[in-house]
Amino acid sequence: MRLALVFLLVVCTSVRADFNCEVALQYGLVVTDQQIRVIDHSRTVYQINGDSQLMVAGNWIELHDSEQQQQLAQLANGLHMVVPKMILLANEGVELAVETVEQVYAGLMGKDHKSQEKLQASLNRVQKSVREKFIHANNTYYMGPGRLENVDDFVDRELEEQIEQAMSTSVGGILSAIGGLVASEQSTEQKVDELAQRLENMGVEIEQNVAPKAQSLKQKAEWFCKKFKTLDKIEDSLRASVPELRPYDILATGEKR
Repeated sequence: MRLALVFLLVVCTSVRADFNCEVALQYGLVVTDQQIRVIDHSRTVYQINGDSQLMVAGNWIELHDSEQQQQLAQLANGLHMVVPKMILLANEGVELAVETVEQVYAGLMGKDHKSQEKLQASLNRVQKSVREKFIHANNTYYMGPGRLENVDDFVDRELEEQIEQAMSTSVGGILSAIGGLVASEQSTEQKVDELAQRLENMGVEIEQNVAPKAQSLKQKAEWFCKKFKTLDKIEDSLRASVPELRPYDILATGEKR
């Protein structure tokens, strides 16, 4: 549907900032104040208690080497710091995307258009999908496996599907809804010009209101990406010296993905 594609173009170019992290989370992670659990299909494959106790497949693993102990502490402390903030960032990102969609949609269709309720239900499903991958409940944080730079792709794909559903009427019907353009006596060229002007005005408004927030999110994401890559190096070094950890590679960067 062409209008939906135009709609998406306005939204995505406003919210999306070019950024490629090249980091993948290969297992689920549950982080609490005192514990980190590495999850594979709802099963805990290993956990870190505090920053010094390691348990793999239900067995305590003693680390006698001081370097191993230091690396375990660095990995635990790093994940304790990064995972909660990353989850908040992911939810902040989808909130910004949804807010922008609502703003553009209202500008085109009007706040009281009959399809508004349908769109809102669709956006709620998008938010729910993201919350299921990035969960925060009380002092517990969960991140599901997947490529971290795909959060934007995931949101865009969900938005595209939901917008297509929400706007599943005829092109003529949609144009009729846009300020009664079809019902008016304007020429087709005038209608197109008016629609183009609306889109341009919305683009300027969104650029002013949304772009600074999107840029801030991008800067935060770049910082998190660097932290994850640092943690990946620590994890690789620890796995190389602890045989029990070798089957489990939580973080993968670059070609390892």
